[in-house]
Amino acid sequence: MSAPDRRSWLAGLIGQGVGPSLTPEMHEREAERQGLRYVYKVIEQAGGAVDAAHLEHLLGAAIELGYDGLNITHPVKQAMVPLVDETAPAVRAIGALNTIVIRDGRTTGHNTDVTGFKRSFTDGLPDVDRDRVVLLGAGGAGTAVAHALVDLGVRRLLVVDLDHERADQLAASLDDRSTDIEIVQPTAGWLRAAVGMATGLVNASPMGMAAHPGSPVPAEVLRPSLWVADIVYRPLHTTLLDAAAAAGCTVLTGAGMAVHQAADAFELITGRPADRAAMLRDFDELVATETSRSRNTTEKRNR
Repeated sequence: MSAPDRRSWLAGLIGQGVGPSLTPEMHEREAERQGLRYVYKVIEQAGGAVDAAHLEHLLGAAIELGYDGLNITHPVKQAMVPLVDETAPAVRAIGALNTIVIRDGRTTGHNTDVTGFKRSFTDGLPDVDRDRVVLLGAGGAGTAVAHALVDLGVRRLLVVDLDHERADQLAASLDDRSTDIEIVQPTAGWLRAAVGMATGLVNASPMGMAAHPGSPVPAEVLRPSLWVADIVYRPLHTTLLDAAAAAGCTVLTGAGMAVHQAADAFELITGRPADRAAMLRDFDELVATETSRSRNTTEKRNR
């Protein structure tokens, strides 16, 4: 039976700290709209390093148990690459995957972070100046965003990361592209100078997440002519985006990337087109519910 004709699906998410992820419910809600039986399991990994032998065992177990696909997240997006049978071109270019499709016992790795960010950017920032963009973060997500930005026509990309080797690896992955790549020293002075000359800024670092509060750049370097995007979506309105909006910048939240990468993964796993507008509404509803629960908990604690 071909994938689009199937009526029952089993998917999962492998990574650390994945319990609160909104991806499982987004997949299951979309499947329900399409009349599919779709079960999405969270496969939480213990803290610390996850070795290759364990990941190989997990992948083999997923195949044996009849999984149709897996989403892969931090910290194993790169470690899973050599374990799959085939890889899409984006995975080979970036060296990281976030989706594995399983068909007839064979596995194919994909990276929907690239396509998800591109779709979000095209929807949310269609007409911005892409001449000179600062990218904060050169990890798996940052590298995916870098490739998306190059595909979107950015002419000069300034990469900032505390890990010099990782930044160099990102630059090397773009060697055959026409965009000029510059590695920026992650010091206050260099960062201020880079942002001061940029037309856009993208945060692909963990800074701004609930576990890493704060902004990766000082508010005083933000100005109305700068557009600012953040791939963090927990919280949706990060300290960086709040400061950017207050400074008059055009901003893009991580909502679009979160939804579009999930929609792309759903389509890869099921072979069916996703209703992205409905999934965006689902995301908004899930975030609103989560925010309300958090607010109620805080109020109870303060009583």
